[in-house]
Amino acid sequence: MEEFQFIESIRQSFYRNQQIIRGIGDDAAVYRQPYQDIVTAVDTFVEGVHFSKKTMDPFHVGYRVLAANISDMAAMGAEPISYLISIVVPTSWTDHELKEVYRGLNTIAKEFKIDLIGGDTVSGEQLVLTVTINGAVERDKARYRNAMQAEDVIFVTGTLGDSAAGLSILLTENKTVNETDYLIKRHRMPSPRVAFASGLSELNRVALNDISDGIASEANELAQASNLTVYLEQDKLPVSKQLNQFDPQYRLNYVLSGGEDFELIGSVAKQDWDKVVDIAEQTQTPVTKVGTVLDQPSKNGYVYLYHQGQYKQLKPSGYVHRN
Repeated sequence: MEEFQFIESIRQSFYRNQQIIRGIGDDAAVYRQPYQDIVTAVDTFVEGVHFSKKTMDPFHVGYRVLAANISDMAAMGAEPISYLISIVVPTSWTDHELKEVYRGLNTIAKEFKIDLIGGDTVSGEQLVLTVTINGAVERDKARYRNAMQAEDVIFVTGTLGDSAAGLSILLTENKTVNETDYLIKRHRMPSPRVAFASGLSELNRVALNDISDGIASEANELAQASNLTVYLEQDKLPVSKQLNQFDPQYRLNYVLSGGEDFELIGSVAKQDWDKVVDIAEQTQTPVTKVGTVLDQPSKNGYVYLYHQGQYKQLKPSGYVHRN
């Protein structure tokens, strides 16, 4: 399909978000946001590095790339508004497959009421999707990693390790695992925690990070950004019943280092924990207290994992993308 035909085929007939003034059709898009701070993020997904046709249908490629960006908005406490997508298109991808990629994008965009407002397409040797997402948050309410303080409660949403287990099933075609559909869907169609993160706006201080590279990496980012010491309790890290069927060693690796669950890890003051639980109930978001924060100058910037009476340093060990 010729570029302008493709652009015309994905142009929205109306805008879901009232802030959008002008989308596709001019040299740039225009949106208006008078009383909030603007939040922007960008992610690039490369075929053969971040996804492959062996593990992803074209629909899931589109769905997941935008889900990752929406999760970045959640981690900042922002409401997503619009996105732009640039696509490098190889000859090995058909027009039908490209339309399926867009259908995946549009499906999750509709769920979160965000609009496609522009982008670009060029030819290349492999499929590359670059999404830029725009969001907004109440002034001075964006959530930063360095907002963590000593004596905070550390929490996570959802369950951990499901996406990595789902990918493993797809790669190995493991026939011995039960309820594989749940784990595979968690890999292909993650659920960003926007409603929960937005609900936290009533709290004065929250540190947040989305779990894209595994909790081991994300907890270390919080510790380093705040120059404090994070303690996690291994037995409190939440896992699904579907993940529990795996050998404990594999299960722990998926939980700590698997990544791509796109859940949230965060910290709040002890006195605000009950409010976090209430917000989680209101937004139907599972949330679990998994650790605490201390100010220990000799250990600040590090994360320690407690299990069976012992503390071990938990180093960053995020998931390495495979074909």
